[in-house]
Formats: sequence, C-alpha cells, structure tokens
Amino acid sequence: MTCYLKHLKETLRKAGIELTSENRQEIDRTIHRIAGVNYKNCPSTWKEVKKQIAENEEAFIAKLKAEWSRQKH
Repeated sequence: MTCYLKHLKETLRKAGIELTSENRQEIDRTIHRIAGVNYKNCPSTWKEVKKQIAENEEAFIAKLKAEWSRQKH
C-alpha cells in the first residue's frame, strides 16, 4: 500500500507532515488524489509523484500541504 512513502520522508517534512503508522494510509490516499491515480495503484502513483516532483517540487509540496490541511489535520 505505501511502498513509496519511505522515499517521500523529506518531501513530507517540507510539507509539515509527520509520517506515523497511524496516518500512513491517510497520507497515501492524499498522495493518490494529488497524483490523480486510483487508490492502491502504488506503481502508477509513485511514477506520477516522481514526475511532479521533478517538474516542480515546490508546487507538489504546496499541493500536498493544501490537501492535507483541507482534511483538517
């Protein structure tokens, strides 16, 4: 389910999101939404996330922050 999250620790930190065992699934769902990929399609999500980060990491972090905040954390 969260096969790529270990690679996003620094990105999550920059977004002000602490990855815990309790919120892993919710973070995973949030990232799937940002990537525009159906939930649980890990390889496609990771591919899209890497693309978005390579194109503009700051924009991806801003989207991640906004989506996470919208969920009232």
